[in-house]
Amino acid sequence: MSNRTFTMIKPDATRKGNTGAILQMINAAGFRIVAMKMVHLSEAKAGEFYAVHAQRPFYGELVGFMSSGPITAAILEKDNAVEDFRKLIGSTNPADAAEGTIRKLFAASIGENAVHGSDSDENAKIEGDFFFSKLEQF
Repeated sequence: MSNRTFTMIKPDATRKGNTGAILQMINAAGFRIVAMKMVHLSEAKAGEFYAVHAQRPFYGELVGFMSSGPITAAILEKDNAVEDFRKLIGSTNPADAAEGTIRKLFAASIGENAVHGSDSDENAKIEGDFFFSKLEQF
């Protein structure tokens, strides 16, 4: 069981002014924010972050979208963080997401789905370390 996970509030949610409401839901669900910053990813940095998907047909569109505006990156802490956060954000497709989840409330489509959440303990560490130095993680 992990105690930390990684999230990004994506450009679509940022553009729509939903960052505060999403952070409020994260706090209300019992997560503690141990690192957070707002950044605007370059295409090169977005491509580096999503390199695991480089051979997938949606890669170019994903990189373009993720570099289209600011994101808020955060490392969250809570018992069973990865699994609990995946439940809080809901299904990738907001049409399939459970009522009350972040994606049901704030996502427009599979592509513009408001938030990213790590899918494993290993990826949570890799993704958090991509955005935050050890000095920035509390």
